[in-house]
Amino acid sequence: MKRLLLIITLLAISSTSVIYAIAADLDFGEETHLVFMREEEKLARDVYLTLSDIYPNVSVFSTIGENSEQTHTDTVRDMLVKHGITDPNPDANNLPDSIGVFTGADYGWYFTEKFAYLTTWGSESVLDALYVGAFIEELDMLDIVGCPKVIVETDNGIGAGECGLTYTDEPDLQTMYTHLVDGSKDHLRAYVKNIENFIGVGNYVAQVLTQEEVDEILGR
Repeated sequence: MKRLLLIITLLAISSTSVIYAIAADLDFGEETHLVFMREEEKLARDVYLTLSDIYPNVSVFSTIGENSEQTHTDTVRDMLVKHGITDPNPDANNLPDSIGVFTGADYGWYFTEKFAYLTTWGSESVLDALYVGAFIEELDMLDIVGCPKVIVETDNGIGAGECGLTYTDEPDLQTMYTHLVDGSKDHLRAYVKNIENFIGVGNYVAQVLTQEEVDEILGR
């Protein structure tokens, strides 16, 4: 009986050690960025679902919001769980109540402001809403690849270049972020196609990325 109890105790200690090892394998920059991206992917979903309600006949918002962006925010959530990091928005899938609600201790305020700004802008017209979609996708790519400006400007010891895809050496983060960037490229193409139905093919001007970067994504 004592031997059995000893084995159970050792197994419990071993399991706890594995959990702590997983939680401790990311540095502060990687952890902060992962938490940030959970909310940024939720921002995209929430804005698109809101715009879908305003413009129900423009299918691009519901298609991307309900499918791709929901998958993206869930994917980042699952990565947080894998690494033992607290989810800043645990009620994110409590729809529709969670739309526009950002509870992250560090950057919830930032995404709350962004949501209000982008939905107000998008409510002006269909074309404005499409530009909002393209803006979000460009910003998303910038923030995935490098360290988001608001993180760098926060007094947290994280400098430019100390978070993001180009910084991390964790294979699972690299794979996830690469897939997210690929998804954002597809979404940007979809929004630009719709925008250029209004303004003419070839006339879209980059909003966040460089024009050269956007033209490459669009195959121009």
